[in-house]
Amino acid sequence: MPAQWQGGPFGEGESRTPETNGRGKSDSRVVPVKLVNNTGRPVAGLVEERRLAKGNMDQQNASRTLSRDDASSALDRVRQAARKDKKARFTALLHHVDVDRLRRAYWAINPKAATGVDGVTWGAYGQDLEANLAALHARLHRGAYRASPSRRVYIPKPDGRQRPLGIATLEDKIVQRAMVEVLNAIYEEDFLGFSYGFRPGRSPHDALDALAVGIEKRKVNWVLDADIRGFYDAIDHEWLIKFVEHRIADKRVLRLIQKWLNAGVVEDGSWSTSEEGAPQGGSASPLLANIYLHYVLDLWARQWRRRQAHGEMIIVRFADDVVVGFQYRSDAKQFHKDLVERFAKFNLELHAEKTRLIEFGRFAAENRRRRRLGRPETFAFLGFTHICGKTREGRFALRRKTITKRMAAKLSEVKALLRQRRHLPIPEQGKWLGSVVRGHTAYYAVPGNIAAVAAFRKQVTRHWFNALRRRSQRHRLTWERMRRLEAKWLPAAQITHPWPNARFDARTQGRSPVR
Repeated sequence: MPAQWQGGPFGEGESRTPETNGRGKSDSRVVPVKLVNNTGRPVAGLVEERRLAKGNMDQQNASRTLSRDDASSALDRVRQAARKDKKARFTALLHHVDVDRLRRAYWAINPKAATGVDGVTWGAYGQDLEANLAALHARLHRGAYRASPSRRVYIPKPDGRQRPLGIATLEDKIVQRAMVEVLNAIYEEDFLGFSYGFRPGRSPHDALDALAVGIEKRKVNWVLDADIRGFYDAIDHEWLIKFVEHRIADKRVLRLIQKWLNAGVVEDGSWSTSEEGAPQGGSASPLLANIYLHYVLDLWARQWRRRQAHGEMIIVRFADDVVVGFQYRSDAKQFHKDLVERFAKFNLELHAEKTRLIEFGRFAAENRRRRRLGRPETFAFLGFTHICGKTREGRFALRRKTITKRMAAKLSEVKALLRQRRHLPIPEQGKWLGSVVRGHTAYYAVPGNIAAVAAFRKQVTRHWFNALRRRSQRHRLTWERMRRLEAKWLPAAQITHPWPNARFDARTQGRSPVR
């Protein structure tokens, strides 16, 4: 978006409706739209706006077969057109969703994933895969494809609430995955550097690295931990389609997205319409959510930083989790106020009880001690509690610790599942518990969090010990033998992630262009 993009979703000269010329089928066929005046770009942006090094970006599209080479070349032309003209509107995209792309989408789906309302499993669909894909492709391109409603299920959240998920049918998953791959070629050129959620090559740890580097290297004294209330359920369909039309003018693709949004949900055997929201769990929902927040939040926040912030300001967003750091409290309070007003225009609101403005950063401890306010408050982001700490030399250092409630919830789950598995052979239990500990370590073993990772492993061992002792009243299990089982089956607690600044600099190669 140019620097003069105004507060609304559309700037000067931007069209709200698709325009097609009805000619040709070129991969890069676009409709030029009048650009607003550009006031120029800063020489360098803040750390969270750095984009991936070119080599890292290219690795995501590594070719495996000749057909994949052809498909990558076709999308490369789309990508280049999107990069060259930020106002271009693409009128011919659906032809990129061919049988080869549908086939790759099928193989990318987890074979053990839950089934949708039609009950069709991955294995059953694959028994006559080529015929099924050919029929799906034909229906898709002649407009006969119909999206099925999602099957509503609920999964427990760490705070005890239930998170609703929408399980799509297998064919809907295939089509959505294929279409998202095509749309990513365009939107990965548009999305800003501080947007990390559900994007190719951008993991939660990349967002955590950017946040850590921003807090430690920039002048951050205040942190706004923003929580969007029921974001996925609050997405306004009308606004979302308008945002998509800003880049996509292929009416077939627009109708496809509308079919997914309007398919509704089935819960306890009854169907209900979806006049707003996007079901969590759908393959297209993360991209659509990112598009929505790109126009509602990201572009607006970047403009706010350029025009209204008096001090430094960092932003990190992972899906609907947003953390904003400020140098001055006045900036933080004004941004918070303006953000509430901005969200209200697009059917969104901040969760009043979970959105907090806290004093946080290199001077927070000293300033609060001088005012006799105690230690700086902490905030949670992507599974970690962020804490103001110090190095051995007394310098400020950001500490990250596993969120206590999350670890307790995971241990309770392990305990319950062990109860169901306690009569299985010990090697089977050991392999399963080893995978649990290995997965936990792979995510949470960041520098400075070794104590929490070791505590998780220790508690898993304790639960395993109690489960084995309950298998029989005449057990002969001692802690000496248990230690041998622990050493054999459970991986040792060790740090698996590098320091945030090392990985962040390696990914960005020190470059920080404003996107």
